[in-house]
Amino acid sequence: MTCFIIAMEKEAAPLLEAAEIQKDYSAGKKRIVLCKVYGREITVVICGVGKVNAASGAQYAIDCLGATKIVNLGVAGGLHGGVEVGGIYAVFSAVQYDFDLVELNGGKTGTLDGFDDNYLPLTPTDGFELRKVGTADRFNDNYDDFLLLTELLDADIRDMELGAIAQVCILSNVECRAFKIISDIAGSGSTTEQYVKNLAVCFAALKKNLKKIIESV
Repeated sequence: MTCFIIAMEKEAAPLLEAAEIQKDYSAGKKRIVLCKVYGREITVVICGVGKVNAASGAQYAIDCLGATKIVNLGVAGGLHGGVEVGGIYAVFSAVQYDFDLVELNGGKTGTLDGFDDNYLPLTPTDGFELRKVGTADRFNDNYDDFLLLTELLDADIRDMELGAIAQVCILSNVECRAFKIISDIAGSGSTTEQYVKNLAVCFAALKKNLKKIIESV
């Protein structure tokens, strides 16, 4: 069974508007929706913002719903001109840039305990441009974060969930895919102002490409 893990209700709305909902309930303060979209039986878990919410949502989907494939979908911030507002990108690799055991274990920033590399692999999706994501529990315009993400980690996009979801999927031996819709670009003004201004553009792009996303996973 394919399960979409989505942080916020407003991010899930374009998908659920296109769905034939079969069951809709709450579990562990998360909304769970069993539905059919473009002929595909899927489940949606609206998990809440941040790494712990995302990880617990993914683990619930695997352990309690029987998910064999996790798909993370949501808006995110672009880090350079190689992505554009409203663009939808598939992700092939994610790192948790707020995780740092460098002084204890050596290695690279973001390398999780027990892992050899800082970037976690996802299953790439054909038909979409592929990008790398940096994940952390913060939403800001901090310049040090920008330098860490772009100069040290060479990330393309940043979000607040995917790295944790990818970690859960690897530990549970479950396939993980992701699609990120760009709401703001670093260096183009306030991240918050861009995010608020561009949400409508993002959701319009998601509606336009939803069938393609569903069919690709």
